Amino acid sequence: MKQTLAAVAALSLGLGASAASAQDSVFVGQLVDLTGPTSFVGSHYGPGVSDALNYINANGGVDGTTIEFESVDYAYKVPEAIATYKRWGSRDIVAMQGWGTGDTEALISFVAKDKVPVWSASYSAHLTDPTGKNPKTKKPAPYNFFYGPSYSDACRALAQWAMEDAKANGVETPTFLHTGDNHPYPNAPKEACAEYAAELGFTVAAPVVVPLKPGDFKAQCLTIKESGAQYVYMGNLGGSVVSMLKSCDTVGVEATYMGNPWAGDYLTIEAAEAKNLIFPSATPFFGQDVPGMALVEKIIEAGQGMGDKKVTHHYIRGICTAYYMKEAMEWAKANGGLTGENIRNGMYAKQDWVPAGLEGVCLPSTWTNEDHRGLMTVAINRGSVTDDGVVIERIAETTLPRRDDWIGY
Repeated sequence: MKQTLAAVAALSLGLGASAASAQDSVFVGQLVDLTGPTSFVGSHYGPGVSDALNYINANGGVDGTTIEFESVDYAYKVPEAIATYKRWGSRDIVAMQGWGTGDTEALISFVAKDKVPVWSASYSAHLTDPTGKNPKTKKPAPYNFFYGPSYSDACRALAQWAMEDAKANGVETPTFLHTGDNHPYPNAPKEACAEYAAELGFTVAAPVVVPLKPGDFKAQCLTIKESGAQYVYMGNLGGSVVSMLKSCDTVGVEATYMGNPWAGDYLTIEAAEAKNLIFPSATPFFGQDVPGMALVEKIIEAGQGMGDKKVTHHYIRGICTAYYMKEAMEWAKANGGLTGENIRNGMYAKQDWVPAGLEGVCLPSTWTNEDHRGLMTVAINRGSVTDDGVVIERIAETTLPRRDDWIGY
């Protein structure tokens, strides 16, 4: 499914260099997964971005410049993402809103060469080293950004919490275990988090491969049970997580399950009938009493992306991501023009940065030309189905150190 969203005034200018040079409109591409294996959350985050961009355009754009954009459902297929990006090159693309880890990592060299900044919904730590100074970095990623802690840092924070929880319950040497598909997204934090878990004093069990597609995972759960792991990290999301929790409950696994940033939300907890699902977040949940929630509510009211769906924090993260791009564009427009390179440099212009109007919603973030780890603060939540319905409570918050050996890893 492809949907072009643009103001009539911007379309009348036509595409290409004339529009960009006039600064009346600029083109941004958006990759979304509405029908593929990550659509469970893609159908929330993607509309968060597009609704925010439409709201920005309806309220003055980027200091008068319209963000013309096209949303393309690439169904989580890397070749489709690459082909779409190449097609966008003919439209003088100045920035991109991306989605998955496989496609975002595959495009690192393309966007660096073309000087097109990308804000992804992949939080792979491989995207956080712009210079390639860490030998463990796959490749330098000078044009890649995301809002929130990386998968590796979120997992490290969960491991830190788990060790404290284990000690509080009299377990001196707990066992940590990673689960997830053999795919760039679940694999992104696997080695880094296991190393930190061992550093904290965990026994690290062999990882267990669990498909991203939902299924019967009793065999995997029996392996988890045999490992004796008390703390199980889940690198998948949506239906796969629901299947795993139900399968493991069936075979009697007794463990605390910890999800990655996409594995915990109201819908997953409800579908899995979960008890004590631990997961990280980087925004409040919809309806919480913070100043910036008023703008979130206006974007939802004006938007059409969610329909009658319950708004999750994945949608709100999409809003934050769009607004960081918008303010980087404002800086670029005032400092040489709306080019990809200038927009990229706009991401370095502020410290402890919260987009205007989203106070309390987007956490203060800082990106530099040597470190694209925008946020090191991780909120940790517990979600359970109770007699009163789904209850989510924040149980911890930690700010991780910016260790040099963690950048890009």
